[in-house]
Formats: sequence, structure tokens, C-alpha cells
Amino acid sequence: MRSPLFRLFLALGMYALVALAQEEKRATHLTISQTNSPLPSSQSPASAAKCAELVKLSLPDVTITSATNTPAGRFTPTGSSNSMETPAFCRVVAVATPTSDSIINFEVWIPPAEHWNHNFVSVGNGGYMGAVSYGALTNALHRGFAAASTDTGHSGEDLKFAAGHPEKTVDWGYRSVHIMTESAKLIIRNYAGLFPQHSYFGGCSTGGEEALSEAQRFPEDYDGVVAGDPGNDRVHLNAGFLWAFAATHDTNGNAILPTSKLPLVNKAALAACDGLDGIKDGIISEPETCHFDPGVLLCKDAENDQCLTTAQIEAVRKVYAGPRNPRTGEQIIAGYSPGSERPVGDDLDGGWKTYITDRKEPMRLGFWQHWVFNDAAWDWRTFDYDRDVAYADAKLAAVNASNPDLSRFRARGGKILMYSGWADPIGPPMDAVNYYKRVENVMGGREETESFFRLFMVPGMSHCRGGPGPNNFGGLSTITSPQISTDPEHDVLSALVQWIEKDSAPNHIIATHLTNGTIDRTRPLCPYPKIAHWNGSGSSDHAKNFTCVELRNATSNRQVKKGAVSTK
Repeated sequence: MRSPLFRLFLALGMYALVALAQEEKRATHLTISQTNSPLPSSQSPASAAKCAELVKLSLPDVTITSATNTPAGRFTPTGSSNSMETPAFCRVVAVATPTSDSIINFEVWIPPAEHWNHNFVSVGNGGYMGAVSYGALTNALHRGFAAASTDTGHSGEDLKFAAGHPEKTVDWGYRSVHIMTESAKLIIRNYAGLFPQHSYFGGCSTGGEEALSEAQRFPEDYDGVVAGDPGNDRVHLNAGFLWAFAATHDTNGNAILPTSKLPLVNKAALAACDGLDGIKDGIISEPETCHFDPGVLLCKDAENDQCLTTAQIEAVRKVYAGPRNPRTGEQIIAGYSPGSERPVGDDLDGGWKTYITDRKEPMRLGFWQHWVFNDAAWDWRTFDYDRDVAYADAKLAAVNASNPDLSRFRARGGKILMYSGWADPIGPPMDAVNYYKRVENVMGGREETESFFRLFMVPGMSHCRGGPGPNNFGGLSTITSPQISTDPEHDVLSALVQWIEKDSAPNHIIATHLTNGTIDRTRPLCPYPKIAHWNGSGSSDHAKNFTCVELRNATSNRQVKKGAVSTK
């Protein structure tokens, strides 16, 4: 709730935020009103506080440690050896301490008035890495946005940072982004003289989860969010990592399914399902209709590199299936889709290699040891997929962003553009689909949901980028492919901006694939459950020869209903 003093501040248009903040110092953070009215005539944008003066600004639980004009040229962040080319901007460095155990660092970058597009964008994080995303900030600045990024309250990626520090899990889960957002808007107003016209959030992986968390928990923070490969049911995602490791290793941690056999499984999955869309192009475009059984690879005689043993087949089947509650039979999280085993072009994760097969212990084991059970010696073999999942959900609700009730976000005109790679070997693709379906159920069906929330599934894309399918379509994620174009048809963030500002919903987004820096394939991405259908003439490497159509029946491979939006 806004205090009387803060409402008075907004009503009178007062600029003396310092005095008011000192009077209203409190444990909870400010909730601000995003009016787009300028400051009073005596405080016009032309005479608004200059960059260096922002250090005088007092905000509840926030200290601005520096505010400096940064000239155009090469910029090298403190402690980094990597430099980047930036336009001129005002760099604000701040730290938030909403609790006695919180130290949340964040930065706000503001372009000069003549280069500002009057919008604000926050950029998300990746994994559990605590770091300001300087590359994404630079990208946003080049596009005219004022931008912000946070380290989520810690540095590095070792999950021990939250051991015995429950407030730090809340900071990581949602508080850091929310406080950064509110503070950034006030900082921008004091520098530019008015609040941003629109506010956006863009991220993939953990950044995608942060985007959904903001829409669910703080619907006033952003007008629109881009949520890529989100893994937003974080407790269940980490339970899935335990399951996949246990499926592919014995109790001593020795591999049952060796990494060397992943290309074999991937090749067989492609042979079974690549052609379901009518094109043999090295991409499984319709995984929901793919019923590949790795049993076709059973060794007839002695094991060799071109076959699987019975135990290896069972391991693959378990990874595809995903974990279920042994008592209720309920799916805890979806399994991985055929095509994710070792997709060509996934040089970052290597398919199942990094997170599943090429490991000595389960991925994110520290989550269970340090965040859930507070026991560094906790043994993954003792995990109970009924009791322990329920316990973790209750204890760490702050790290989940799985609430399908988005009514408050929709009511204020908010928009969500979510995407996920069908060949993602980290966040199961069907988890994104299943969340979208839950939203449909809660929000009144497909038509109601599509009015503010659209999901684009990306055939052949790995985790946020890479893979054999076209996977370049912009955005400002810390984990993203090279920028090809920033027009709304080719760039996911621009598509969101156009949806918000011109009420033009994206009916398709064209993705590109590059080999050695050269575009060699384009393909439209369609709002789920539509799929890209080749029209039967012209090159299947050109998006103009595809149409977004309805997949009539997920159990029938080739039944499609035409009549949707063409990409011509």
C-alpha cells in the first residue's frame, strides 16, 4: 500500500524524494505509480538532475554508490577483462539491503535524452550466476532503452551462498528483481524528468523464470515480459535433474548411458520423427507427435557403438518419461523431448552431456544440500519423489514461478511472450507447454489466453540458442544468439513492444539459422499450438514458403488444418 506521504508526493509532483524517503524508511520496498506526466515546469526534463547528482538520491533500503557519465567508446566493467562498445550513458551503481542478510547489487544505465526511446527494460540472469549482465545492458542501450540488471544478491554460481541464509533464497527467487525494478524507475525519473512510458523485462533460462515471476507476483512492475526457456517450476526442475541422473547412472555414480552414445540415440530419433512435418531437414518439428522408442537400438549380440544394451534403453526411456510421484502417479515435471539427446549445433550444452550423462553427481545437487535440507552431506540416493518434493515446494515457494493465475497482470493490460526450444536438454520443452495449458485452463480458454499470452515453440533449438533449427530471433537475454534484425517480425522483444504499444499481437516470428555467420535457413515460429507447415513448393529453407496452421490431433502425424497466418 502507498503511504499518505508517498501519495502526496505523486499528487504534488514534488521532486524532493530525498526528504520523503528519509521520513518513510521502512522494511518493505516502495510501490510506485507509473504516471507518465513530466515534472513541474520548474523541474522540466531539461533541468532534471544530472547523472552525478543521482548519488544524492535517497531510496528506502537502497544506496547509490556511484553515478557517472560514461562517454561513448570501449567500456570495461570493473573486474572484467572484456570490453564492449557502448554509446554515451549515465551509469548508476547501487546496492539494496531490504533485510539484514541481503546485499543486492544492481546497475541502471540511462541514455541521454536525445537517444532515449522513453522505455525501460530489465535484463534477466542465467542459471544461478550472480552477476550484472553487462552484455545485455549494452545491447539494450544501443536500442535506446534505459536498462537495469542485478546480481540477484550474490556473486558466482556456487549454491552455497544461500546455505543457512533463507533471506538470500528470497532475494534470488524474486525480491532482487522487484527492488531493482522499483528503484530503477525512480532513478530514471530523477535523471530524465519523467517515468518510462513502458517497462519491459527480457530473459531466457533463469531470466525467463524471473520474467514469469514478475508477471505473477508484481503485475504492476512491467507492461510486457519476454520469458524464454524458463524452467519456472524450479523445485520440480531440480527434481528432474535428480531423476535423469539416477536413470543414467548406477548408485555409485557410474554411467549406464555413456555420453558417446548420445549421437546414436539422436540419429535414431531423427530417423523416426524428422519427416513427420513432411520435410527431412534434420529437425524434429512436431515432438508431440513423435513416438520414438529407443528399443529399436537394442544390441543383437555383444554391445558396440551402434547399439544400446537393455539397461541403456531403459535409461533413455526414463529420461524421456520424466519423474512421477510414486504415490499419486502425478507427473512432477515433463521428461525431455526426442531430439534433445545430442542435437547438431548444440555446442554449449552438448545435449544431455552437460546436465545428465557426463557427470559424477546430479546437476544442482547443491540446491538440495544447501537450500532444502541444510546438509552438505545429504545423499541424493535417499530422495523421495513424494515427500521431499512436497517439502521443498513448501519451504522454497519463493523460487517457483508456476502460478497459472495471471488475472491481475492481464487486467492491467500486461502481455507475455514466452518461447522454448523443442530440443532443450536443460528445461524440458513440455514443461513450458504444460504451464501454458494450465494458464489456459485458469484464464478462460485459448482465446482469452492468447489475448495477452503467446507461447512460441522453437523446433530444433537447444537451451535458449544453438541446435540444428533456426534459433536467432533477438531478445536481450544473457543467453542468446547473435542479433540479426530488430524489426518486430524477426525480434522477439520488438514483437512484444509492438504488441504493447500498437496493440498488434505477433502471429509469427521469423527465426534464422546461421552457419559460419551466414544465414542458411529461415523458418516462422508460430503461436502454440499452431505449427509451421511447408506449403509444398519452393525451398523449405525459406520462411516465405511456410504457413502457420493448426495441428488438428497430436496423435496423428500429418493431419493439419490450414487457414492460419501466412508468413509471406
